[in-house]
Amino acid sequence: MCAFLCVARVKSPWSIFISQGDFTTMNRRLYQQAHATWVCDYHIVWTPKYRGKVLGDKYIKQELKRIFKYIAKWKSCGIRAWHVGDEHIHLYISIPPKYSVAYIVQVLKGKSSTWIKKKTKKFPEGTFWARGYYVSTIGLNEYQIALYVNDQSHHQQELVQRKLPWFHVEP
Repeated sequence: MCAFLCVARVKSPWSIFISQGDFTTMNRRLYQQAHATWVCDYHIVWTPKYRGKVLGDKYIKQELKRIFKYIAKWKSCGIRAWHVGDEHIHLYISIPPKYSVAYIVQVLKGKSSTWIKKKTKKFPEGTFWARGYYVSTIGLNEYQIALYVNDQSHHQQELVQRKLPWFHVEP
């Protein structure tokens, strides 16, 4: 009975490491809920419906960052890095396992679209964001993803489309 009581005090196998601060693999943080210990990090990218430099205004960028912070706090998510570019948004975010990625993206895009349209009044009726989004999980390359998201201003140059060397069509 004593063995059962001693084991019952530990919430999860990882809580020993969390309480002692010994978990330092790649500077990652383990999060805990009642019955789960988790690390769910994602890189999410989406664009406005009309791909012009719609997000180029500093006021819009500040408002979007403020809205994203508010939504992340509301949904218990952690924004680890972000970039609001002129044509797209990059988020490096931790999402609790009780929410799906699709739900969080829906909330982020829906609330921010409504708020930006209400504040600026310079966008047409209808949806502000494009329908889709890109998402990938972040594993061991966490540092590279954070650098990539933070250095997006350097990547915003016109890229020349190259022909693929292995794909050749005879006329």
